[in-house]
Amino acid sequence: MPIKKDQNIPLIGLQEFKKDQSRYNDQLLFNELHGERHIHKPHQHDFFIIVLFDQAKGVHNIDFIDYKIGNHQIHLLFPGQVHKWNIEPETTGYQLMIGRDFFESFSSSFRFSFAQYHNHPVIELSQESYNLLHYEFDAIKNELENENCLQELISSRTGVIASIISKEAAKVFQSHDIYQTELRIAKFEELIDNHFKEEKLVSFYAAKLHISANYLNILCKKHLKISATQLIQQRIVLESKRHLKATTLSIKEIAFELGFVDHAYFSNFFKTQTGITPTLFREQL
Repeated sequence: MPIKKDQNIPLIGLQEFKKDQSRYNDQLLFNELHGERHIHKPHQHDFFIIVLFDQAKGVHNIDFIDYKIGNHQIHLLFPGQVHKWNIEPETTGYQLMIGRDFFESFSSSFRFSFAQYHNHPVIELSQESYNLLHYEFDAIKNELENENCLQELISSRTGVIASIISKEAAKVFQSHDIYQTELRIAKFEELIDNHFKEEKLVSFYAAKLHISANYLNILCKKHLKISATQLIQQRIVLESKRHLKATTLSIKEIAFELGFVDHAYFSNFFKTQTGITPTLFREQL
């Protein structure tokens, strides 16, 4: 079944923000946020976003969860995540838009599994960490405006930013040790992200991890308090919600896109997981 390109989740590329930006770096853009801003229609980006809020109020909805915008916060947005926001007047902040290739050059400075940052995209900052991050953001801005802009210097500064964020994140990631001591959990979540549309059975992922399905289930229940099947189902539900809210695809087309051969089965699955039908979820504000 062909799917029209204009029906897919609106995907905004980095190049759409490059007007009046540095011509010396096409993988990282810096923006200042001043005053009221609104994004009413959910959309996604093909790049990473790090927002440092100074004085701020509002609501940032990331993957259908509302996060209160406040003073001295970091907001992280990964490619594929659906978001919208309502930023109130008199808000100030700073935003880095980072291309995938450039992100890879310093991603190792994020100490924890990306799944953890997905689950905690808003991080409160101490005054000390805010001051350090503000300094690095400002330094990157100045470097981007320099005719002799040094990519290596910018890369080093973004690595410092990732390290500072990780330091603050460690205070709120209640289960960060899980992803450090049990690497198979992090790998399982990565595999799910790559294969959930085609592969929905635990046995497939267990084979990739060279363990039995039963043992994978034991690991998930021990460390995450849910079964391996539930972890797969959670990812399917998230993608279902993204398509229902941010595309004009029919329920049948969404079911096909997510690997369901029958749209009635998809509807039953969605209602079982969420308590509401796909149609009613789509109609909700």
